[in-house]
Amino acid sequence: MTLTFHNTGGSAVRSGTVTFGTHIIDALGIDWATIESRVPLPTPIGPGASREETWTVCVEEWRVPWGMRVETRVVGVEWARG
Repeated sequence: MTLTFHNTGGSAVRSGTVTFGTHIIDALGIDWATIESRVPLPTPIGPGASREETWTVCVEEWRVPWGMRVETRVVGVEWARG
């Protein structure tokens, strides 16, 4: 998953967390489970700057039975400005 973070504020972002929500979905489209994973926000991000980062989001094989798929659809970000 590749995300671009834009700091539109007047001070640098010094720390934070990115949260991914990976959904386990069956062949009919029913969402069976959501697995959350967290990674550090790619910091620092200066005022008015952008930063792009790419992550591989994985779930354990046993969580995805045959015929099901995974989709990472939810992303949340918490940050602290310095």
